Amino acid sequence: MNMELSGRRKPTPEKSQLAPEDDHELEPSLGIGLNAAIVAVSDNEPVALVVRGDPDSIGATDVLPFGPFNPREHRTLESGLRAWVQDQTGLDLGYAEQLYTFADRGRHATPGDVAPNYVSIGYLALTQAVGHHGLTNGLWRSWYQYFPWEDWRRGRPEIIARDIEPRLKAWAEKPTPTTSTQHSIARGDRARICFGLDGTAWDEEKVLERFELLYEAGLADEAARDGRNGAEEWTDRPKLGLPMQADHRRILATAISRTRAKIKYRPVVFELMPDEFTLYELQKTVEAILGPHLHKQNFRRLVEGAGLVEPTGEVKTRTGGRPAKLFRFRREVLLERPAPGVRVSAPPSRS
Repeated sequence: MNMELSGRRKPTPEKSQLAPEDDHELEPSLGIGLNAAIVAVSDNEPVALVVRGDPDSIGATDVLPFGPFNPREHRTLESGLRAWVQDQTGLDLGYAEQLYTFADRGRHATPGDVAPNYVSIGYLALTQAVGHHGLTNGLWRSWYQYFPWEDWRRGRPEIIARDIEPRLKAWAEKPTPTTSTQHSIARGDRARICFGLDGTAWDEEKVLERFELLYEAGLADEAARDGRNGAEEWTDRPKLGLPMQADHRRILATAISRTRAKIKYRPVVFELMPDEFTLYELQKTVEAILGPHLHKQNFRRLVEGAGLVEPTGEVKTRTGGRPAKLFRFRREVLLERPAPGVRVSAPPSRS
């Protein structure tokens, strides 16, 4: 990646370690990188921490914090990740887990690409954006700016019917090139399953599948930048969210999918909450992550009945309304059952 990170260290691949008998250096054929998708909720909006680089060929500037793994400096992969995040943003990570390994050749596609292939190990980190927590560089940006079709809090996003559905259906009717990856499911069926078309139910966890389908169809800006054949067939390609450099929008999509799935079976949503909160604040955080609006009374019965929270005995005064009870996460639930998540059921989608 060719980018400057606001005066901070510019990640550069490390040269390979040569055997003692070698008296010359060769460029490595493989590098190991570390990426962090750092997620928070701020003012009822799900946000990801990004840093800015010089615009690439499609004008993308945003990247996730990243850097190469150097075993001489980093004892573990996670310690290397934490060092890069601290160096580039000033943020000390709290909860973090390994997300996925991204190893496809062409992840950083450039004409005449002869650079080492970079295997990138992605991490998901959950934190709080309140007060920026020592943030010295970078910015929090709503993840719906990158994936506007994922925000169902006010109903089905208009961008699906206006820009995505007609083009995916047109793409599905085109013959599949022999050079394309062959799928067992037809293009039209994949579009219906991913985007909930023609009455098919919307699955909020298929964030990555939806983005990869748009990329394959040539509708994502990154497909045009990477020289994918599908992008050349469109003369009216719409603007479908902000692009990111390299394959960082794909990594962020993977992180969103993981977060949406995980809050249903593990209490990780409380990593995004302050120590004390109202049930309204908790509901708005869950809605921000999952996308759809949730039924207020059903949500409250669910979290209280599942033993996820307990009252603190204090209240929070709200302007123009009655004081609201304050709650905290009830940690004993971790010992009581194996999967204490927020098992919400989103209302049925309407296409």
